[in-house]
This record gives sequence, structure tokens and C-alpha cells, in this order.
Amino acid sequence: MTLLIIGSSGQLGSDFVKTAERLGHSVIPIDYPLIDIRDRSSVESVIKDSTPDAVINCAAFTAVDDCETNREAAFALNADACGNLALAAKSAASLLVHISTDYVFDGAASSPYTEDCGANPRTVYGKSKLRGEEIIAELYGAGSMVFRIAWLYGAGGSNFVKTIRRAASSCRRENKPLRVVNDQFGTPTWTVSVCRQILSVIDRGERGVFHATCEGACTWFDFARVVAAACGIDAGILPCATEEYPSKTPRPRYSVLENARLKAMNANIMPEWREAFSEFLSVEGEI
Repeated sequence: MTLLIIGSSGQLGSDFVKTAERLGHSVIPIDYPLIDIRDRSSVESVIKDSTPDAVINCAAFTAVDDCETNREAAFALNADACGNLALAAKSAASLLVHISTDYVFDGAASSPYTEDCGANPRTVYGKSKLRGEEIIAELYGAGSMVFRIAWLYGAGGSNFVKTIRRAASSCRRENKPLRVVNDQFGTPTWTVSVCRQILSVIDRGERGVFHATCEGACTWFDFARVVAAACGIDAGILPCATEEYPSKTPRPRYSVLENARLKAMNANIMPEWREAFSEFLSVEGEI
């Protein structure tokens, strides 16, 4: 397929480009300012000129705290821009594949969220991403694909793995413990696992909303210990409560997603999270 990958320099987008190329797809990587998805004419021009089989939108305003203080900017990029993409992709007869988030849920559940669970975002980020999903459904129709992901990490960008490596190393040097939240649950998910999963199903004809996270669940504290141990950082990591890290943005207490639709299709290839992290470590220097 010919894939137009928007947000190609970001954490997910950069790995999407590499993964798609390795699998033999023809890739057109693009990012701001060569495309501004907030500008309809920019989107229409790029999609018309590239005539892709699929448009993969990895671009988003993902800084959760900043979204709270920049609501207009968050909705412009995460919601309104989806309308531009939907209209242009539909006009070009290109499949639209959009990346969404676990933040569309309120995090109050005690069992994994399936695609059929009702959305109830508590943050500007989550509300803007949910509105983006709705706009795509309204303007593109049932032929698009939306993949909700969570707790993402990869070789590029900023993420929890890089933060823990830095913090654990610093605490070890200073002989101080590192305290990590132990009452928020989710599933660490490698970018490349997401890319492989999406690329394996986009030509199967199934459309709509999908969850695509690695299997299993843990807390941030659990994940931090695995990260530090894998990197050989002998730091004292202690559990703490969310309240010990006050934030202007509420974090979901429970963000475990169930890949129910992929499993119903017998198409779920997302690995267990520890397995994915082990592979990430083994190839990190190459990607």
C-alpha cells in the first residue's frame, strides 16, 4: 500500500514509517510545517498530490497538562483537524486511520475497557480526542479506522521509560529513593507493536474503533522497577500514592484496554507487555 503518514517525526509516527517500510509498503512521511492538519487547504493539497491508499494520522497535541491551559489549541489539533482529514481522505477514496487514546474513558473502571464501553473523558485532552473520533465518524462515516492506545513508549520522543532511566540514575547518584505511583493501572505499550498491529489489519476490510495495547496490566511502580532492572540501574524504587504527586490534570486510575474487536476478528497480535519491552530493549539501538 501507499501510506501517507502524518506526524512522521513524532514518537509513534517515526516508528510507523520504519515499520511500514520494513514490511514493504510505500511510505510518504510528512509533518508540520509541510502539512498543517488544522488548515483544510493544506490537508487537501497534500492528500490530493500524494493519492495514498491510506492516511495514517499520528499527529496530536498529547501534552496532557498543557491541554488544560490551552483548550483551544488542543481542540484545534485533536478534534477540528480530524474534520479536515476526514473530508480530504474521503474525497480521495483513501482509508483514514486515526490514533486515539485511553483518556476518552474516566478511569473509574475495575475491569478492562472494551470498544463498547461508554466514553467519559475527564480531561481536556481526553475530551478533545473523543471529539476527534466523533468528527471522523460524522464526516467520513463507517469506513474509517480509529485505534485507541495507551501508556506508549518508543525510541523517539518523551516517555515513561526515558523518564525513569534519568530519574533512577539521578537518585542512585544522590543515594535517594525514587518514588513512583502505585495506584494507577495500565498496560505499557511499545510503538512498534502498535504499528505492526495496525498494518496487519488495515487491508482486511474491518472498520470502526479498535483498542490496540499490549496484553496484561501493571502499575507505574511495577513498570518502573522493570525498566530500572533491565537497564542495570540499582536504585531504590518505592511505591507511593497519586496524591503524593499533585497535578492540575486528573490521571486515570485504571487505563487497561481490552483489544476485544481484534480478538473477535482473530487478528490480535499485540504481545504481553513484558515481552514487548524485552524486544524493545534488544533492538533499541537499531531503531
